[in-house]
This record gives sequence, structure tokens and C-alpha cells, in this order.
Amino acid sequence: MSGAGRGVTPGAEPEAGSGAGAASSAPDQPVRGSDSAVSAHAEGPEEAGDAQTADAPPDEKAPSSGPAPAGSRAGGHRRRQKKRSFWREFPILVVIALLLAVVIKTYAIQAFFIPSGSMQNTLAINDRVLVNKIVYHLRGIHRGDIVVFNGDGSWDPGTVPVSGNVAQQFADGFASMFGFGHPGDILIKRVIGLPGDHVACCDAQGRVTVNGVALTEQSYLYPGDVPSEMRFNIVVPPGRLWVMGDHRQISEDSRDHMGEPGGGTVPESAVIGRAFIIIWPLSHWRILPIPDTFEQPKLNASAAGTVTAREAAGVLSARLEPSSPAGPLALGFAAAVPVTWLQRRVRLRAARRRKPGE
Repeated sequence: MSGAGRGVTPGAEPEAGSGAGAASSAPDQPVRGSDSAVSAHAEGPEEAGDAQTADAPPDEKAPSSGPAPAGSRAGGHRRRQKKRSFWREFPILVVIALLLAVVIKTYAIQAFFIPSGSMQNTLAINDRVLVNKIVYHLRGIHRGDIVVFNGDGSWDPGTVPVSGNVAQQFADGFASMFGFGHPGDILIKRVIGLPGDHVACCDAQGRVTVNGVALTEQSYLYPGDVPSEMRFNIVVPPGRLWVMGDHRQISEDSRDHMGEPGGGTVPESAVIGRAFIIIWPLSHWRILPIPDTFEQPKLNASAAGTVTAREAAGVLSARLEPSSPAGPLALGFAAAVPVTWLQRRVRLRAARRRKPGE
């Protein structure tokens, strides 16, 4: 009878001295009265304490002094691990961002500051433009493009600039990112004549002609400017360009260097890239397209001509200065975040594969 009172299954004989086993065989059965004392005596101090706690009212139960649940320990461990992982990954993120910023600035896109008005009103003083350095690896220079080029050796005394190998370009870009190195005499102009073009001024209506085709330039010339007050007539030599500013009255361009080697033209090798957008100030934001007048099919016909020379004073060359490295750095960090995340995922997956049993 005592066995049945403890919740032992009828018909099963408990073994001698196995009171604890009988009690534990039916954990869902409440233990009441003298049975609780017997159970406490048979199961020892720890089990007795548990039994007394179970019988006590809810408000009299002692707070648990045991260890924290395994889930909370695991969560805290994961949080600490993530924090340590972030600080381990942060230097990698900075290095990748810096390298990407140098690559973007050296080979892809760079911002320049406009300090003079020789390209007004297309480009105003203090405008910031982005220059695409990739485009001329994919296509040739077009008439009407606004190009940024190195004036060292083009018009100014010195040797013609030659692009170094990839490693040298990267080293120069890295140095210029922090204000070191010599950026060169950087200029910005609009391409009027390509190699082999016959460029002249002026026809009976005072317009510049390319291969005998008159250019309609009112859409980009500075208001009130005539196409040119200087006469010229030149066939652009191979590998060179005839360039002019949009504010013709104050622009120092190919017309002012006609007496120099190349007849005022600049080498294509000196071109850094094409200015394609104004990014600052925001009120000036716009794309810089090729004007429609340069889309005339007849411009592709070549002709011959002669060269004339004339000097002018009080003109501006629209020399450019590289903008701050904030833009390339921001782009570098934006690109570094997914790159760092991907390399971390790959590294973690590789580590899991190396673990036995996974």
C-alpha cells in the first residue's frame, strides 16, 4: 500500500531500499504528508531541500542561487565575440578602403576644382567636376569633349608627360592622396579638333570651322563672346588635339601657343580624362554632354590648310587643382564595407569546414 501511495505502478514490486527510485519514477505525482518526510530521509539533503521548496507557497520560495541559464551565457559570449571580431576587422576595413580610394582616384574617377573663369559659363569659378579616367580606354576622344590634361610639356617648357606603368601610377596616386608629389600643371578645355582635322577661323559669318563645316557654338560660349578674335588655320598633327576654352575672350588655349612646337596643339598622351559632371555646388549640378554641333556627319571629312600665329595677353588658362581626397575616401569606404564582409564570410566558412564533424 505504501508503494501505491508513492505513485508506484500497481503490480510492480519496488526493490528493497529504493525509496528514492520509487519516488522519482513518477515525477508528475505530487508528494504529500508523511511521504514527503520519508522521501526527504531517503533521498538526502539536496533532494530534501528541493522537495521542501516545491511544497512551499510561491511567495516563500527562496531565490535560485544556481548558475545562469546556458542560453544567457551563450548570448553574452556571442556579444563579446562579435565586439572583439569588429575591432579585429576594423583595421582591415580601413586598409581596404584606403587602397580602394587610391585605385578609384588614380585609375577611375577624380574630382577637380575650377579656379578660373576661362570655361564660363559651362564651368563657373569654384565648381567641382568629376573626371572620368576610364572612358578613353574604352573609346577615343570626341570633338566637343571637355578634357582635363597635363600642361607640363604641352604648352609649358618641359618634357611631354608620359604615363608610367600601373605600379608607378598607383604610387603617384597614393602620394598625391596625402599631398605629396607633383600634380603637374593641370588644365581643362574643350576639344575642337582631332588629329588630321583642319581647324580654322573664321568664315564669312565669323564662325570656327572644322573640315570646312561651321560650328554653331552659342549653346556653350560665354554670352557676348565671339567664336574667336584671333585668326588661325591649322591641320592638327597626328596624336594631338586642338583645344579651346568656352570663355573665348579670356581663355588661354591653343590659339595662344601657335608659335610653339605642335602649333598650339596638345598631345593626346597628356589627357587625364573627360569632365562629365558638375557635383558642387548642388545648384550647378548637371551632366556635361557633347554639344549637338559636334554631331554633324560632315565633320569627319579631312582637309588641308596652313598655320598662322598671333599673340594675346591677359588670358586665363583654367588651371585645375585636385579636390580634397574626401570623395575618393568616401567611395573607398563605401566599397570596402561589402568587400570586408565578403572576405569575412569566406574566412568563417573555411574555418567551419576545417572543424571535425561539421
